[in-house]
Amino acid sequence: MAKTALITGVTGQDGSFLAELLLEKGYSVHGVRRSSSLQNLDRIRGVFDPVHSERSSFRLHYGDVTDASNMRRVIDECEPDEVYHLAAQSHVKVSFDEPEYTANVDALSTLRLLDAIRAVGGEKSIRFYQASTSELFGKVQETPQTETTPFYPRSPYAVAKLYAYWSVVNYREAYGVYACNGILFNHESERRGLTFVTRKVSSVVAKINNGSDETLHLGNLDAKRDWGYAPEYVDAMWRMLQRDEPSDYVIATGETHSVRELVEAAFAAVGIEIAWEGAGVDEVGKCKKTGRTLVKVDPWYYRPTEVDLLLGDPSKAQRELGWTSKTKFEELVRIMVESDNRAIAQGQVLR
Repeated sequence: MAKTALITGVTGQDGSFLAELLLEKGYSVHGVRRSSSLQNLDRIRGVFDPVHSERSSFRLHYGDVTDASNMRRVIDECEPDEVYHLAAQSHVKVSFDEPEYTANVDALSTLRLLDAIRAVGGEKSIRFYQASTSELFGKVQETPQTETTPFYPRSPYAVAKLYAYWSVVNYREAYGVYACNGILFNHESERRGLTFVTRKVSSVVAKINNGSDETLHLGNLDAKRDWGYAPEYVDAMWRMLQRDEPSDYVIATGETHSVRELVEAAFAAVGIEIAWEGAGVDEVGKCKKTGRTLVKVDPWYYRPTEVDLLLGDPSKAQRELGWTSKTKFEELVRIMVESDNRAIAQGQVLR
């Protein structure tokens, strides 16, 4: 019998890649999307057929993870074998501006879903994946970070995700729910939203390469992250729910790179070498060949509490899941820049 999966956040980067992966594996896939006057279906165009959706292996349901009764109804209707909870307010900078909303979506939604699983009697039949985050480590207590590294969240987003993390552990231990936390470090792709730093960089670089006179404005150039390729990370999500016993896993590349390196790699992908001048808020990145200023530091993008360094140790995932990161940092950046470059050259509006 084919398995059935339910994905919250299916229209996002990870949700769309996960839907494709599960469909390839023969799953019947159900996704949750919020009702909106604007259709946010670009990332799932390849798998969603609105005309014949009733006969498709991929179906969408209107829903919102802030609505407990709705989540219970969707789970009751879908009767999933696996639930992948990816929906979130996932922008760290925005969480400082909307802390209460972030808590409602990122913290309480996990509790609502876990309780909905119990309410329909799914403790022993439904497996649950929670999209946790490396931001839990925040002000890191050790490097690299593992599953046993103490948490020290530094944003409302991370604090909300910490609540979700411990909700998963509690329901697993208290009620026997098969529930896992995937502590995923930064993972990017050509489907990443334009407000995230990696896609912001790749899109502006592509615009400049196609004749735009704009400048790339960034915050902390020295912040370091462990960046991987999103399609590989959704494979790790699936692997977590296939084991006999549930557990929590760090998913990472084991390498860290600065925002400065990200900028250099992105411009290098279009043949531009960056020369840095100045320091602090006065630092700029110029085209080494022409002297044109292409990058500026803008304090508006600084966080009230910064996370300076994230570096994950994926040894447990490699050992128990047989998972490993394959796409190197420079290749990831090149994929993103080339995708945006093609889109602009074809007259498409970047989304």
